[in-house]
Amino acid sequence: MQLVKPVGREAASRKYDLLSALMAFALAGDKHRQRQVLRLMALITTRYNWKRDELSMGQEEIARLWSVDPRTVKREMAKLRAQGWLVTKRQGARGRVSLYGLDLERMMEDTRPVWPRIGADFEERIAAPPERAGGASNVVPLRAVAPPVADGSLWARVQAALHGEDAAAYGAWFGPLQEVGVEEACLVLAAPSRFHASYVQTHLAARLLAAVRRLEPAIRDVRVEG
Repeated sequence: MQLVKPVGREAASRKYDLLSALMAFALAGDKHRQRQVLRLMALITTRYNWKRDELSMGQEEIARLWSVDPRTVKREMAKLRAQGWLVTKRQGARGRVSLYGLDLERMMEDTRPVWPRIGADFEERIAAPPERAGGASNVVPLRAVAPPVADGSLWARVQAALHGEDAAAYGAWFGPLQEVGVEEACLVLAAPSRFHASYVQTHLAARLLAAVRRLEPAIRDVRVEG
């Protein structure tokens, strides 16, 4: 998968690809997701340093940009960190504002389900293999996703199946889920954030339930809590 890199011949187009993916991802969701992604895009387009992977902006400045109060900024930034999109590089202290980076790879992986809505040309371009050695390359390979630990439990077996089907989707969405238990034929899972739970429940529930029922037909439903 082609990912954004701040330098190189196609850097500008890759930045637009990221913003296109974020816009499509927002439009496919509810008003809460749309507002959250719009706020992040405002930070990216106004203050993000692509070359250094740095976003340095005080809460009061962000509040003015977003037209909200500082408490909303604190809450929204925490959500973005929980999603893995925003990474703290230096915690603010003694008058210094926090310094953040963006996990561009995670953002592209999380938006993958909406790529077809942008168009076949977009999918083909993003999925293009890296250029051969010796040529100018501006791609970053995907991180290897470790398979789940096999402990014999139902969820571990389901995770192994999901990892085998699509390691990238597993790493982005299914891997972080933890089993809570089974309640009245419903497998209950815990997600690292409310957004994560909502996304899985909205977009991946059918796929998740199918994987569970292939291994344990007695399970009739799956619930993801955040």
